[in-house]
Amino acid sequence: MKLGDIIITIMAITTVIMMIIPLPAALMDLLLVFNITFSMIILLISMNMEKPLDFSIFPSLLLITTMLRLSLNISSTRLILINGYAGKVIESFGNFVVKGNPLVGFIIFMIIVIIQFLVITKGAERVAEVAARFTLDAMPGKQMSIDADLNAGIISESEARSRRQEIQKEADFYGAMDGASKFVKGDAIAGIIIALINIVGGLVTGIIFQGLEFTEALSRYTLLTVGDGLVSQIPALLISTATGIVVTKAVGSGHLGEDLIRQLTSFPKLLLLSSGALGLFAIIPGLPFVPFIALAGTLGYMGISLQRSSDQEMQKIEQLEKEKELDQMRKPENIYTLLQVDPIEVEFGYNIIPLADANQGGDLLDRVVMIRRQCALDLGMVVPMIRLRDNIQLKPNEYIIKIKGVETAGGELRTDSYMVMNPTGGPIDIDGIETKEPAFGLQARWISSDKKEIAEMKGYTIVDASSVLATHLTEVIKHYAHELLGWQEVKNLLDNLKDQYPALVEEIVPKILTIGEIQKVLSNLLKENVPIRDIVTILETLGDYATLTKDTDMLTEYVRQRLKRVITERFVMNKIAKVVTLDSQVEDIILDSIRQSEQGSYAAIEPSIIQKIRNSLVKIINDLNMKGISPIVLTSPMVRVYFKRIIEDYISFLPVLSYNELEPGVEVQSVGTVTL
Repeated sequence: MKLGDIIITIMAITTVIMMIIPLPAALMDLLLVFNITFSMIILLISMNMEKPLDFSIFPSLLLITTMLRLSLNISSTRLILINGYAGKVIESFGNFVVKGNPLVGFIIFMIIVIIQFLVITKGAERVAEVAARFTLDAMPGKQMSIDADLNAGIISESEARSRRQEIQKEADFYGAMDGASKFVKGDAIAGIIIALINIVGGLVTGIIFQGLEFTEALSRYTLLTVGDGLVSQIPALLISTATGIVVTKAVGSGHLGEDLIRQLTSFPKLLLLSSGALGLFAIIPGLPFVPFIALAGTLGYMGISLQRSSDQEMQKIEQLEKEKELDQMRKPENIYTLLQVDPIEVEFGYNIIPLADANQGGDLLDRVVMIRRQCALDLGMVVPMIRLRDNIQLKPNEYIIKIKGVETAGGELRTDSYMVMNPTGGPIDIDGIETKEPAFGLQARWISSDKKEIAEMKGYTIVDASSVLATHLTEVIKHYAHELLGWQEVKNLLDNLKDQYPALVEEIVPKILTIGEIQKVLSNLLKENVPIRDIVTILETLGDYATLTKDTDMLTEYVRQRLKRVITERFVMNKIAKVVTLDSQVEDIILDSIRQSEQGSYAAIEPSIIQKIRNSLVKIINDLNMKGISPIVLTSPMVRVYFKRIIEDYISFLPVLSYNELEPGVEVQSVGTVTL
């Protein structure tokens, strides 16, 4: 245990012992003074803290101070009833208030107790209860706000984590304050009861055991009771006030005194109006002239002075802003900020703004978070931050998706309607606005919400506007994933992998391959929709073959063969592969045309032959699509990459696999052959 823990432990034990063991009057004086001083320090801290969490130990401190006061009450009561004397502090406080009249002293004491109990303690308890309830209710909204700032790139991951922890601490603090305020309330009630016990017990003790007269006993024990009560209630009043300040200090950005002066003097014109009102009261017959006119003059002087200072301050601020703008415009380095391009942007018209506004019930920000999670699980890459912004130049219902500043896709949404599609591909028998599903180009219609039940009864697929945009954005990200995976993203993946597989990463990078070469391999995989989630296997394969060749295309083929289970699961349904093969003549032409260069290998085929190969493939694919068959192209390992290059600009969605990329248990069914 540290020194502070030992001290607190000793104090807690001592507090309990004080309830049992009688204390001498001199020690009682010291402890009572300490109690007042400790309470004053707590009050000053609560007034000068910037936010409640700066005094997060306050709920526990309430319990400690309450126990200390109760222990002192018990000890002082014991001394009063046994000795009729409880030290100079209690007697001095009693003489100061009673002034020879026990009844007046007791009434003043009761007024102080009632003020503390009914006004300060009750109010602080209620504020703590409401603050705890509202803080817990506001937690989901604050969490969503943090996620929105994180998705928009305004804050970093570490800052978002820090804000979430602060929100949790705030909720815990107000929840603890709600319970701890009950200590203050109970302490006030105990003070009243103990005072009554002291008077009654003192009268009985003085008259029966000490043989005092009734008036003498009443005067003696009332004096001590009032003194004891004041010594106890003054710290309790300070703690109650501190409790009220802590739970009511919601959004202050500085100390209480600074906030009070700044906010009360921030409206000089209102001070002038108050001065005028007091001046009118001063000239009304029957009202005292001097107090009203003095305050009117004081407020008038303050209002005029503050108004002049405010005007001068505004002029200085405007001048500084103008100079700052000119300085910013003169700085050449500010041009560089214009060169920054966001990896992914979604711009939309003003009718679509409610989808991205959580206050209007929009859930687009939550869907963006889910898109990034889905892409991480499906592709194995961390999608960069997706920037959402409105664009008044677009049509009200229009949106566009940009990849690295270039528009790549777009569409139109109707936020007050639902999109319906026929899953069978047939016509849609329901009234609505004709459209096309933007992600896959399917026939669809926008229908009003009152026709939703009719569409459900007919078995149509129904999606809302947010789902349409989220699906389209997901498909665009998957299509351009190979462009979004840059060197920095690859380095981040390797740094994350290094925590668990340090030997693997250190052996390959940069001894065998550079980050750029690894990025090209990963990009080649993503370009053909092959996940890179199993990056350990990918790096191990690169480590095995990178010593034989530095050709990233050949290294990609080796990796694909090692990932045969992943590729088979992704492109082959139910272990049955319906494939289009290449005629031997076509494969021979491709093999004979392979040439080597400094940049790698390529196939030098005549354009007329390439066109014949494409036409033959397109005819086969169209015939198979009419039958509802989605085939894959199966080639020999040496031909696969070159055939993919021939057709990728023509039919980019068609998977091209080699024999070595299929699991042994897959049943291969040939449904066509590409010929010349």
